[in-house]
Amino acid sequence: MPETIRSDGRADGHAEPLALMEQSVPDLRAALLRWWEQHGRQGIPWTLRPDGSRPDAGESLCPLGIWVAEVMLQQTQLQVVLPYWQRWMAALPTRDALAAADEHDVLLLWQGLGYYSRARRLQQGARMLLDAAPPGADPWPRTLEGWLALPGIGRSTAGSILSSAFDLPFAILDGNVKRVLARLIACPRPPARELRGLWQLSELLLDPGRPRAFNQALMDLGATICTPRNPRCGACPWQGHCAAYAAGDPARFPVKDAPRELPFQVIGVGVVRNAAGLVLIDQRLNEGLLGGLWEFPGGKQEPGEAIAATIARELREELAIEVEVGEELIVLDHAYSHKKLRFVVHLCTWLSGDPQPLASQQVRWVRPEQLGDFPFPAANGRIIAALHQWLDADASADSSHAEGSRPAA
Repeated sequence: MPETIRSDGRADGHAEPLALMEQSVPDLRAALLRWWEQHGRQGIPWTLRPDGSRPDAGESLCPLGIWVAEVMLQQTQLQVVLPYWQRWMAALPTRDALAAADEHDVLLLWQGLGYYSRARRLQQGARMLLDAAPPGADPWPRTLEGWLALPGIGRSTAGSILSSAFDLPFAILDGNVKRVLARLIACPRPPARELRGLWQLSELLLDPGRPRAFNQALMDLGATICTPRNPRCGACPWQGHCAAYAAGDPARFPVKDAPRELPFQVIGVGVVRNAAGLVLIDQRLNEGLLGGLWEFPGGKQEPGEAIAATIARELREELAIEVEVGEELIVLDHAYSHKKLRFVVHLCTWLSGDPQPLASQQVRWVRPEQLGDFPFPAANGRIIAALHQWLDADASADSSHAEGSRPAA
């Protein structure tokens, strides 16, 4: 039986839907919009005209900027996204520029945001829009189906783009909104198990006369007031309607599933240098979260295997080279949403074999100062910093040794 919302606002598969909540909808809309006019995040650049002023009701804004922002915000907070968004839009200000860009440059602009498949999907979507639109026609979809046809776009992202760019009445249900609505009705189960009911509630609450403002206000409420920990209920415009607040413990909502233990892996990594001082890097295949990025070669440690043996074996299997594994450069831990990794990194000296991309797109010898020209995952950025520090220390030691070896005048 489909899930609905009980007349007291709580999710239930057997009760009448949304009846009591419907009576409060006008008050909830008005209270939220009044709060937003005074306390909302009014300076977000993609929600404004190019001159920084607020758009009128029904006025369209740049869909590209909103699309890019929405995708960046899928896994990242606003404060982190802002400088990335500004650099991206300065470099790729139009759909055509994004579609025509080299993937290397796209990934370099995304470097540091993580989940790099989002950047590749943005470019793929731009190319799809370019191919689909007749010359001179408006390339931007005005329907949910039109945006859902693009890679990496789900229902909430599509709704947010349509309401933000075109002021069209499409509901949203991102992480902030799920939390706000789950608390509003004191949802007894995790939001992931109540999506149907929460979508119904979001659609019911949406102000059809001001959908852009309402959705932004709802997101701002979740980001600034109805936060995951220590919600500021005293400042909330919906406090008098909130079932979680009435229950006395709003932070207990949304209800969460028991956390699962993440798998842990040790990765041996080799920073391989040749006699000329060049460093070997390889480019990952275009698949997975880090597809298309460059990295220092390495792989998983097998049970009972020494880390030096792991590095030598992986470089032999993946690059067809032999190396001498030298001193440890750095050890760092990095957590993804689905696993935890420990990278144990050693300096290596190339001995023999012409490097071959047996498990990657390509390999390249580069000068250490060129490493910043390539898009690397975040963990590799710390390896690069450690390498430069080691090289500086090595150069300083050589200089001191040379000074001490000079004969007295």
